[in-house]
Amino acid sequence: MVKPRTESLGSLLLGAALVALLGSPAAAQTFNSGSTGADGPFNPTCTPTPCTVTVALSPSGIFNFTTIIIPAGVTVKFTRNAANTPVILLAQGAVTVSGTLEVSGGNAGPFGRPGAGGPGGFDGGAGADGISITAGGFGLGPGGGGGGSGATGGGGGGYLTGGGGGYNPYGVQGGTGGPAYGSAALRPILGGSGGGGGGATSGTGGGGGGGGGGALLLASSTSISLGTSAGVVAIRANGGQPGNVYSREGGSGSGGAIRLIANTISGVGQLLAQAGAGAGYGGQGANGRIRLEATTLTYAGTSTPLPTNAYPQPVFPSAGQPSLTIASVGGIAAPASPSGSLLAAPDILLPMTTTNPIEVALTASNIPLGTVIQVTATPQSGAKTTANSSGLTGTLASSTATASVTLSLTQVNVLTATATFPLVASAGEGPLYADGEEVTHIKVAALLGGGSTVTYLTRTGREVAIN
Repeated sequence: MVKPRTESLGSLLLGAALVALLGSPAAAQTFNSGSTGADGPFNPTCTPTPCTVTVALSPSGIFNFTTIIIPAGVTVKFTRNAANTPVILLAQGAVTVSGTLEVSGGNAGPFGRPGAGGPGGFDGGAGADGISITAGGFGLGPGGGGGGSGATGGGGGGYLTGGGGGYNPYGVQGGTGGPAYGSAALRPILGGSGGGGGGATSGTGGGGGGGGGGALLLASSTSISLGTSAGVVAIRANGGQPGNVYSREGGSGSGGAIRLIANTISGVGQLLAQAGAGAGYGGQGANGRIRLEATTLTYAGTSTPLPTNAYPQPVFPSAGQPSLTIASVGGIAAPASPSGSLLAAPDILLPMTTTNPIEVALTASNIPLGTVIQVTATPQSGAKTTANSSGLTGTLASSTATASVTLSLTQVNVLTATATFPLVASAGEGPLYADGEEVTHIKVAALLGGGSTVTYLTRTGREVAIN
């Protein structure tokens, strides 16, 4: 987040990119989670049950356990770390989930306050205050819902599908629903997006958007068992509910992501990555994504949405992928782990003397020199602005560019950066295919959390995330 040094605070969300290579089936191989076992066994307990244990994420979000046992009646939740990474639980031995693992997004609070995304998910947009601001804020994330304007609801966050649009009692359109994004492979794994904030008229504020569901990757070198009772939720990554203000409701957050990998996956416990429940005239969020990767899959529980299935693939992407980072804004360096949240302290504070346009410095690797980066600024309320950078210069391994962007100097701004470039095959190599379609371009985007993501664009216009 970037924030001017005035009484009205602004902020800047710094980003990452979506990068991945499609893996090959591993039916004849034995999957290894890669856990070092350094964190020992994980067997959280509390009394009396039902009860909740809250675990603080490490800076990386990765745990290396020997075994994992979640007892019946125990719900395990995780606090977001500074980089808002997904929760990644690796185990050398068996994983038994008799209780519940929870990474859901937060519900919107009073007075237009947005809901926080779950770990690895994205925050909702703020509701308009009806005093100085009449347009709700956009939800964060690649599928963030649009803000309502005037007495209309915010749009729902998108993910598996697009989110629903907001409106008012007379059918007037409000905030637009967020777009669909990501891929069934969940490589990389991204959480759900926030719903847009509700609009406002003079003296009456709008509701905040619900937070997007978080992202959980659970991998075992042996087996994952998801409960013995069909009525128990084994893993929940739901989106948050919006603020409810008549005809000015926010949009609900989209469901998050659940990816399970093991040689054997069994059990009947529920898997949920649902959108948050809508409210009134706010847009309905989309469901998230669930993926089960196992050599032997006997899981017989219910899942919303339905999961995609595959043989085990690597937990992490291969090295050497394209990356893109927002390095500084207005000459002020970005922190190593930006929060990128409207609900946290700003990542960057701009001096009171700052004037538009403001220079944004970008760094990249493995992106062709000369590529132009598109930088988008999303304020807490109102319309987005975009600007194109100069072409990347330097070397393929380390290049830079700058863009001059107009920011709202009286409120929070969320910055994202995106590079799209043609795919050129190496000499002697044939075309690259993704999901059966020829790939023509690669898109690298800077998103919440400081990392970077890569998406393949096919000849027919499809987007296939590959991390």
